[in-house]
Amino acid sequence: MTDVDAYPKIASAMAAIADMRAEQPDLDWVAAEAGMSPAHFQRVFKHWVGLSPKKFLQHLTLDYAKARLEESQSVLDAALDAGLSGPGRLHDLFVVHEAMTPGDYKRRGEGLPMRWGWAESPFGLTLLFMTDRGLAGLAFAEPGAKGEQADVLANMQGRWPAAEFVEDVAAAEAMAARIFQDTANKAPLPLCLIGTPFQIKVWRALLEIPGGHLATYGAVAKLAGKPKAARAVGAAIGRNPISWLIPCHRAILSNGYVRNYEWGIPRKLAMIGWEAAQRDAVHQQNAAA
Repeated sequence: MTDVDAYPKIASAMAAIADMRAEQPDLDWVAAEAGMSPAHFQRVFKHWVGLSPKKFLQHLTLDYAKARLEESQSVLDAALDAGLSGPGRLHDLFVVHEAMTPGDYKRRGEGLPMRWGWAESPFGLTLLFMTDRGLAGLAFAEPGAKGEQADVLANMQGRWPAAEFVEDVAAAEAMAARIFQDTANKAPLPLCLIGTPFQIKVWRALLEIPGGHLATYGAVAKLAGKPKAARAVGAAIGRNPISWLIPCHRAILSNGYVRNYEWGIPRKLAMIGWEAAQRDAVHQQNAAA
């Protein structure tokens, strides 16, 4: 098995580790779940994720989440002092965002050409929607789960029922490679936000949470200028159409626990662990410099 062939197995392994984190699964168990020897699994996992399975698991503990919340408070306070100003940043990947007008939103995408397709990612099968103005949708499903894929596709298409949908697998694969693999590319990645003005304000607030950090729903509400509307902000976070890039996975409860995630709590935890790996790598590079 080549490292490329192992790609979906590592995505499933991250979700399995996240799902079983309370039981603290050992290397042998996770490797068996992936159908690999422990030594081979360790090597391939570190290649894709950037750290060992044991270290990845450590980043999914409650204590780690609480520490990141405390650390992030000063970062988010600085963002509040500065005001919301794009572009947001995800690792070394820059995104710029543009909102559709309220009229565009009310027309539910009428006359809007929208290409879509499935591609692989570190977090499972990824569904992408693209317009001429930028990426408009990013969702996830389990590889090989045809029924789930159909449900996810219907879910996302239902957000823009009047759009003109055209399947374009090549474009989706190129976009996925740009997002998940070619992070050294400094060219801005445009996002096309299609939602209510309130939802867009919340999604822009999410972009202010740096990679490797976590924030409470209350903190996101403050960033969105709605400090007393945490419940409504939570609902808007749940309607985020561009998962991962608009990092709704970084919003957790104030006690450190993870709440509902559209694409599954194990996937949300896998994203948190992945970003923690990138954070560790940067810290190690800076310490060695």
